[in-house]
Amino acid sequence: MKKVLVITYYWPPAGGPGVQRWLKFVKYLRDFNVEPIVYIPKNPNYPLVDESFLKDIPEGITIYSHEILEPYRWAKLFSRKKTKRISAGIINTKDQSFIEKILLWVRGNLFVPDARKFWVGPSVKFLRNIIDKEQISSIITTGPPHSVHLIGLRLKQIMPINWIADFRDPWTTIGYHKKLKLSSFAAQKHKRLESKVLNSADKIIVTSATTKKEFTTLTEQPITVITNGFDRGVGQKKILDVKFTISHIGSMLSGRNPTNLWKVLSELLNQDKAFKKALHLRFIGVVSDEVLSSLSHYGLQDNLELVGYVSHHEALAFQDKSQILLLAEIDSFETQGIIPGKLFEYMAAKRPILAIGPKGWEVGAIINETNAGCIFEYTDEIELKNVLLSWFEQYKKGELTISSSGIETYSRRELTRKLSELI
Repeated sequence: MKKVLVITYYWPPAGGPGVQRWLKFVKYLRDFNVEPIVYIPKNPNYPLVDESFLKDIPEGITIYSHEILEPYRWAKLFSRKKTKRISAGIINTKDQSFIEKILLWVRGNLFVPDARKFWVGPSVKFLRNIIDKEQISSIITTGPPHSVHLIGLRLKQIMPINWIADFRDPWTTIGYHKKLKLSSFAAQKHKRLESKVLNSADKIIVTSATTKKEFTTLTEQPITVITNGFDRGVGQKKILDVKFTISHIGSMLSGRNPTNLWKVLSELLNQDKAFKKALHLRFIGVVSDEVLSSLSHYGLQDNLELVGYVSHHEALAFQDKSQILLLAEIDSFETQGIIPGKLFEYMAAKRPILAIGPKGWEVGAIINETNAGCIFEYTDEIELKNVLLSWFEQYKKGELTISSSGIETYSRRELTRKLSELI
């Protein structure tokens, strides 16, 4: 059985989508004759914690860890809430306080590529001995944080190893990169580091075809697309909500504010008393003040339920019983290649997906290919209204279902099969 060292910052009990990708790969790699060995920080500062992920760690797996210096711990002395949001990549661009501006400038210009850069040097020194001890010939780094890739870069420079760099998100073209108040020096340093990683890794993995297209202009190294996926039964029979529930799972931030949807729902409320009585908007996770203001502006506050952050297990239960699952992405060119991990779990829930995002959003191709729902741009209103009316009529008859197909290729186990072939 071939050994591979997986170097990752996010690992249980970390919560959120970042931890799931490599937790699930590690869970299934043994099925394909690959023995994963995992390296993680000993004392990380995770913005979200979800103990339920601990049960997915394979029994007997070898896990090494080393201490990490976390500047975000110091930043909490100034503002715990703002530091937590910046750590999670949530950056408010409106009405920033003086402290928030300072924190962003420091994050963007003193911590390149990110605040976990201090883990690189100690990790390289520590892992040299581990690689020799375990007789490891292949390593995998996954980012963000992209400083993890610098561990792979340095190890590649001093040892004869095969290095695979996995990009869960792009580096310099990610949406929040422009908000970091970068100096020209810091911006160029990001570019240089990105180029070094892309041209030094033996193989590169990305989560979308858009990112692959972008990276092919920066490197000639082989690039493989392996999306995120789901790890659960498909379309399990569940008791659905009595109400006409439209649920959104995850952070509904200011940039993901589909005002065209709120407007259409408001019109339907005013036109149809039955629709007004049945509609139930449910948000599981963080909802920005701007989104809440928009919902109030369109008179939807009485149809609203704010659940807050829940465990992954609880989130799946909410998905299964919802009538419709809402997926929204920021309306910008930079987000065309962002494929949220929850898309695939939505697909596994076998409930109609209502997706609203930028023109050319890669999610649209997946939804259309699998017939898992409908996708709209932020300017669409008439067709959006027609689809909602159609779904509402089906709901009233107890016939609101989805006839999706081909989603099994997005199961975590099948995706791990593809990864094992690459290793």
